[in-house]
Amino acid sequence: MDQFLQQVVNGLSLGSIYALIALGYTMVYGIIKLINFAHGDVYMIGAYVGYFCMTILGLGVLPSILISMIVCMLLGVAIEKIAYKPLRNATRIAALITAIGVSLFLEYGMVFAVKANVRTYPALTGWFAKSFRIGNIHITAQQILILVVTVILMVLLQFVVKRTRVGRSMRAVALDRDAAELMGISVDRTISYTFAIGSALAGAAGILVGLYYNSINPLMGVLPGLKAFV
Repeated sequence: MDQFLQQVVNGLSLGSIYALIALGYTMVYGIIKLINFAHGDVYMIGAYVGYFCMTILGLGVLPSILISMIVCMLLGVAIEKIAYKPLRNATRIAALITAIGVSLFLEYGMVFAVKANVRTYPALTGWFAKSFRIGNIHITAQQILILVVTVILMVLLQFVVKRTRVGRSMRAVALDRDAAELMGISVDRTISYTFAIGSALAGAAGILVGLYYNSINPLMGVLPGLKAFV
């Protein structure tokens, strides 16, 4: 029983990371019906941004998460404007091939920029390095951090989608794009907001995965991206 509960704790912490990545997939597909295969690689970029923030700039984990989310937000918008917007009225297969191309560009662009070596994520210090026991169940402060950050981001996302003008625009475009445009909603702007929010969540997930597995590499976004898609 203890082993089962331990695996539940491990599964919750890792599953919450996949949930953040999956939210980005779902949001983009709901708006423009595109499976954004580059999304997993945006998460990889987020992991590297966090790594450099913590090692070179000496920032803590929370400021690094914030910076990573901002960088990935800008990257997501740039990808949408440069790669996907010109194909807005193209066939689905053309958009899908483009998404795979963007994914490969990000992966091997990072291989060229930072090399293919596996990098070890910096160890957390202070409270974040602690671990706790509840009976025979081992819980680390990293797992608590992952769960707390995930819950906070999901609550904020729920607030944005349900309570803000941007969220209402996103729901309207997802429901009926043509009707939303007739009602004065800027579809292009709404799509950009969707990519920005989804990419920001992926950036946060990238750092959390780096902390969880303690290592990152330029191809790390492939398998988690597929798992989150499933």
